[in-house]
Amino acid sequence: MDKKKLILLVGALIIAIGTALAARSMFAGDSAPAVEAAPVEPQGPKVLVAKRSLPPGTIITADAIAFQLWPEELVQDAYFIDGEANMEVLLGTVVRHQVTAGEPVTQGSLVAPGDRGFLAAALGPGMRAVTVPVSARTGVGGFVFPGDRIDLVLTQTVEGDDGAGLQASETILTNLRVLATDQSTETTTTDDGRTVVRAFRTVTLEVTPRIGEKIAVAQTIGTLSLSLRSIADNQTELDRAIASGAVEIPEGASRSEEERLLRQVASRPRDGATTYVTGGDVSRFQRRTMPATGANAAPAAPVMGVPGAAQPARPVGPSVRVTRGKTTTEVPVARGEGALLDRPAGTTR
Repeated sequence: MDKKKLILLVGALIIAIGTALAARSMFAGDSAPAVEAAPVEPQGPKVLVAKRSLPPGTIITADAIAFQLWPEELVQDAYFIDGEANMEVLLGTVVRHQVTAGEPVTQGSLVAPGDRGFLAAALGPGMRAVTVPVSARTGVGGFVFPGDRIDLVLTQTVEGDDGAGLQASETILTNLRVLATDQSTETTTTDDGRTVVRAFRTVTLEVTPRIGEKIAVAQTIGTLSLSLRSIADNQTELDRAIASGAVEIPEGASRSEEERLLRQVASRPRDGATTYVTGGDVSRFQRRTMPATGANAAPAAPVMGVPGAAQPARPVGPSVRVTRGKTTTEVPVARGEGALLDRPAGTTR
């Protein structure tokens, strides 16, 4: 064979082998395309479930419930179905029976304002409902609505044997929840969503049995007035209770349990450590101390300059003796009420 032809044949063979190897490596390097399954859309209706534990008496809010997919074969007629139930209507209803977190909310577990048993369902365990008569003056001008929290102020006049009464006002109870005003357990709003302020004659409050007894007695003593609390006050009281150790959260408690304990403390009515103001704190012409009554009255003492004569009972607290001619009397005063207050008791003029 011709040497030239042999060289061409060998070169062509080398080129063919190289092309075959290159093609093989190219096809071998390509992996088979991955087959991805199309996402399967969850099937079944959405039912209303509790986002957290809802004990009896809980007022339903937007963050307490939500719609969640539920197996169709497990759906019951008592469930609230998305597209059929109106969430706006459910807000403000009260839980009648315990609903655990993730459990469907049934129609029988909620009671709406105005329905029979609503007020009893709105009460927390061990709590009672009492009604207090109010007016525009004692009821914050109608700016108190169901769900608000108030303090209760008692105003009274303490009479004494000397005829001078002590005017006193005292905050006797704090952090009471308003359940209803008159016969309404819900806030009235206009078509544009504005709250309607209206006058009412009675307020129904949520209290403990002992606090209910105190309110019943207080209504016979004097006039009861409402003092509307700020929303921020509950957080302040809660922080103070935590700092003082009044709130004890067990170790290992879940977040839901912690929230439940904190809500109980924040919503607890209180009847201790009250404050008061007397007439002397408001006006220098009013009494600051308790008037003398019965056994508390001091015995009569001889009048200076008149043998055998007696004077009225000595007043309780600071006083000055005033002598006019042959008659000396003691006049009750309070410190800081004018020039006479700077004189020691027993001086004359």
